This record gives sequence, structure tokens and C-alpha cells, in this order.
Amino acid sequence: MNQTAASEVRSAFELQAGDPRGARAGLLHTPRGPVETPAFMPVATQASVKALDSDDMRRLGARAILANSYHLYLRPGTETVKLAGGLHRFMDYDGFIITDSGGFQVLSLSDLREVDDEGVTFRSHLDGSEHRLTPESVIGVQAALGSDGWTTLDELAPHPSDHAHVSRALTRTMLWIDRSVPAVAAARAAGAKSVFMPILQGGFYPDLRKRAIEHMNSVPADGVSIGGFMVGEEKPLTWSTLTETCASLRPDRVRYLMGVGTPRDLWDSVACGADIMDCVYPTRVARTGQVMARDGKYNVTNARFRRDFTPLDPACSCFVCKTYTRAYLGHLLRSKELAAYRLLSYHNLHFMHAVMNEVRASILAGRFASARQDFFKRYGLL
Repeated sequence: MNQTAASEVRSAFELQAGDPRGARAGLLHTPRGPVETPAFMPVATQASVKALDSDDMRRLGARAILANSYHLYLRPGTETVKLAGGLHRFMDYDGFIITDSGGFQVLSLSDLREVDDEGVTFRSHLDGSEHRLTPESVIGVQAALGSDGWTTLDELAPHPSDHAHVSRALTRTMLWIDRSVPAVAAARAAGAKSVFMPILQGGFYPDLRKRAIEHMNSVPADGVSIGGFMVGEEKPLTWSTLTETCASLRPDRVRYLMGVGTPRDLWDSVACGADIMDCVYPTRVARTGQVMARDGKYNVTNARFRRDFTPLDPACSCFVCKTYTRAYLGHLLRSKELAAYRLLSYHNLHFMHAVMNEVRASILAGRFASARQDFFKRYGLL
């Protein structure tokens, strides 16, 4: 492994409290200020959380989001974002921005790419133009975008895959991590400020996960992005593997679990030891009318809400619930009025942040297990 230090390996994560079974609360110190954990990150793939604007994000108090360097590299292009003054100015957001490396697209756009040990060659899904990504260039793209949290190029093996396939993908991913370390050091030496969070892979084979963890624990980094979950596996396998993974990772580093985001998943992920999660789920289901509420989820377009003049969630403090009714919002959605997408997306993200605040408070108070059960009962999960 390349042991070149990443210029400035800081103690970015401060542990504040922990549950004996694995849940923990802390502070992630970032170039944009501290982020309280556990935390849920809205997804802003194209430098925008779908249907919401920067004022909405400020009102939500969303201190961390996820953008995608692969998509932004293709459109509008890193040079455009750089000329705008960086990603934060481009999208008018002053919080912590993590950028995904494009590894998921390596899997999902498999008919458009070729992978080798040096990197990935792919054709743009936008115009068919050919591009080349390497571990070094992916760090360069993130530095040019000006994001705060940097991930590494990785190869995500589909599930299920045989042991040999996952092993090859893991070997390549670890090689790319090692090549990213000096690239991060060089970017920091040139003035970039970042939280370096390489991506951990290894599938669901215990020996491969162990190998990945041992390697990750030796990498000079600020945190770890835990990949390879929510790719079609059964949930019991998700949680057992995640628990074993978190228990073996260094406790002084923040753990970002990629692509997880139903209300139940938040509680279960934190129970396993994860600190940060992201997912498109809250905004995606909002666009179909699904509402998250204190006593469970429902679809506001159902006929029984046509003359229901109560808020989406009487227990919710968001401006949507203070202003609008189920009847009105269901009408907007059925009429395909664009305002419906914003209002329902805002409410669902407000709910997710409220859940995370409840999770964090329960850990700090030493009552995580009972609070989790209470939430499950209230939300109709038991």
C-alpha cells in the first residue's frame, strides 16, 4: 500500500456518546463547520435537491448534502462550476457537501463502460462522448468542484456475485484508494480543504469485508464511506454485515453509510454503528404522494383525504403542515401542479431530520433502544 500521508490527517470526528450495542452520537468537524451526527443527508445529485431550493435547505437546517461528481463532471462540467466560484456558490449552499465518486454509475451504466486496473472508460449517457476516469482524476474533479467531503473511485460488484468477482472488484477498489491518497495530499498542499472518506467495498463475504476493513483502517483518512449495501440483499444480511463492519472499523472516524434512507433504515443503521446516511427516498416517494407522518406513512392522493382539511401531520412543525391541508396537497398532486412536489418533498425531508434529531437525543440521553422501539410502534413497524 502507498503510505503517503494525506498532507493533513485530522481527527475530524468527535465522539460524544455511545450506546453499548453500537449506536453513537458525535460531531463531524468539516471545513463548513460542525455537523451533528447521526445525520441524514438529502441528495443533490445535480447540485440541487429535487424540487427544493437553497432557501428550503436553510429552513430545513440541512447542514450536509450529497452531490455527484460524475454527473457534475458531465454537466455542467467542472470548469463551469469552478468559474462560478465552486459548488457552494454555484448552488447557493453553505453547508457540508460530500461528492460521490461515480462508482455506482460504473455499475448502473455497465453497458456504457469498460473497467480496468487503471480506471474506467465510459460513454456519456447524455451525448455518447467518451471519457476516462482514474482514481487521481476523480480526486481532481472533486477538488475542482470545491466539495468538502471526497470519496474515491470504486468498483461496486452487483449482488449477488460470486466470491471471485467480488474479490477482483475489491482488489481494484483498494488499489484505487491507495492511488487516491497522494492525489488528496497534493490537492491539500495546493490549498484544498476536505474530509477524505474513501469507499469501503467487499460485498457480503466475511473474509472479503475483513480484508477491506483491515486495509481501510491503515489508510490515512478522516472517515470511511461504507458502500455495497442496499443493492438487492435481504435486510437481515444488511444489518448483520453492517454491524460486523462498523464494529471492526476505527472508532475515531466518521462512518458514512451510502444510499440508505427509509425512517426504519435510519434507526437500524444507527443501531449498527453508522453515523451519516443519504438517500433519494424521501423526495422520490413525495413525488408520488407518499407522506411520512408521526403515526406512519400514507398516500395523500387517496380518496379519503379529498375533504380532509387537517395538516399532513398534526404533530409536525414544518411550514407545509402549518399552512396547507391534506385535501389541498392531494388536489395539487392529482392536478400535476408543480408546487405539490416542492411542498411534499419539503415535509418528508423535515420529517427525516426530525427522526434523526430524535435518534441523536435518545443516544445522548442513554435511551436509544427504548426510543427505537417506541418509534417502531408509533410508526406501525411492529
